[in-house]
Amino acid sequence: MMNAENKPLPPGQFEFPSFDRFGLGLFAKRFPANPDSIAFTIGGDVGQSIKVGKEFAALPRVEQMSDFHCVTTWSVLSVRWSGVRFSDFYQQVVVPLAKPQGGANFVVFRGEDGFSVSMPLDDLMASDVLLADSLDGHGLGIEHGAPLRLVAPAHYGYKNAKHISAIEFWCNPRNYRFPFPYPKLMDHPRGRVALEERARFLPLWLIRPLYRALMPLARYKMRKSLETYRAKGGRGA
Repeated sequence: MMNAENKPLPPGQFEFPSFDRFGLGLFAKRFPANPDSIAFTIGGDVGQSIKVGKEFAALPRVEQMSDFHCVTTWSVLSVRWSGVRFSDFYQQVVVPLAKPQGGANFVVFRGEDGFSVSMPLDDLMASDVLLADSLDGHGLGIEHGAPLRLVAPAHYGYKNAKHISAIEFWCNPRNYRFPFPYPKLMDHPRGRVALEERARFLPLWLIRPLYRALMPLARYKMRKSLETYRAKGGRGA
């Protein structure tokens, strides 16, 4: 499929005209308590659990343009993100301060909204993977994961955790479960866009139309919850 500018889209994707708050319905009414301050923990199979704040601010910043692809088949092209490379964060903060054990390559991101997702460390070390705090020259805002989110362009959007409150490095998945009550088969171990790793086991002829059919309801829930949140002065829905 091609977009209006004849830029090829990944298999099964279509271009969406706006970049709105989106996610699983369970999290529609969940918002972080303090979206303006970056502070999160590093834990798991590490020598020492630590809290990160000023250490993040000291890392070198980068800006990049990359496409965003939701597993429900919509895409937004040329999104401008700013933050720090995950690889810099890992080498300059995680390794010297937290001291992860050998083989602690199963990385879990936990959001302040209760969402959690896993990624392989090797995938996170790609040069275009960011811990981002800015979108289009401004703060992320509550819509897109303030105060801090993951940006992994080669992976579907649900792997790009928002409102990060903890990053854990484990030797195996014993302390991770995809959010209940959503089935484990929705969470592919890698979720790479180019390979259409949308889910475990389910065939693409089934998962594509199923996800696309659920998209309007998810957008409605997210939009209404965000309107309520703003009407209440940012105190939650």
